Amino acid sequence: MDNRAGEMEVFAQAAQLGSFSAAGRKLGLSPSAVSKIVTRIETRLGTRLMVRSTRALQLTPEGDIYLQRAQRILGEIEETERVVAGGAKATPRGKLRVSASVGFGVRHVVPLVPDFLSRYPNVELDLSLTDGVIDLLEERADIAIRSGPLRDSSLKARKILQSRRVVVASPGYLERHGMPEKPDDLNRHNCLLFNFRRGVEEWPFRDPGGGTVYTREVFGNFQANNGPTVRRLCLEGLGLARIGQFHVQPDIDSGRLVPVLEPFNPEDIELIHAVFVGHEHLAARIRAFIDFLGEKIVPRGSRD
Repeated sequence: MDNRAGEMEVFAQAAQLGSFSAAGRKLGLSPSAVSKIVTRIETRLGTRLMVRSTRALQLTPEGDIYLQRAQRILGEIEETERVVAGGAKATPRGKLRVSASVGFGVRHVVPLVPDFLSRYPNVELDLSLTDGVIDLLEERADIAIRSGPLRDSSLKARKILQSRRVVVASPGYLERHGMPEKPDDLNRHNCLLFNFRRGVEEWPFRDPGGGTVYTREVFGNFQANNGPTVRRLCLEGLGLARIGQFHVQPDIDSGRLVPVLEPFNPEDIELIHAVFVGHEHLAARIRAFIDFLGEKIVPRGSRD
């Protein structure tokens, strides 16, 4: 069986050090042996990974992709061995790449960063906030925090928070346009919408008498791709918004936003998960971050 991990290590060292000779000295190999290993990888893949010159080595675009993936794999091998050797006492360390939705990240993750890094000073946290759907491997992310149903069954997930959705408006908007008494009244209201859903925009409601859930099509002059923006425009009195309660609970508590149509609320729940690539021996830094979120967020989120 080929030693793919060993070949990756040779390639990574040659790429990082910029020469076969330097890589050979570090690994105890001759420059020709390093060159042969790189050539063997290129032959197997059927593409050039490095451009050789008398002065330096330069990666091709394919070589850059191979280097990034090789470094990730080698890092996971090293971390796995560290976890197995250290067991539960393994120290979380290394770069941790986390992607979170904008609303959840701003509301819950960012405020926790100082405490997390204080507890785990050997971890380097790389946090990206986006509401786009990402591929964990393509984006080289260790953890993605997302709401909604889980689409990829090959990934592992841990529930971080659950929050009901609520229709809200500012007191100023309600003063100008009136309080909607039933879902049909939304026909004469401006509704703030999300632009990442396809088809018509419909909000669900429940009949207070019979308990039947139904939907009403809603309309408005503003759309956004994230909760904080919709919340901000709702606070400004632009219209009604249907949004996860965790986004707006402080605004409701302070009176800046008012829940409306609560007798018709279907009590649907927005689930938020930390999604990650499952391994038998999960990297200590990944496990530490997921456990930290569970410790800090779940008790607060369960009240939302």
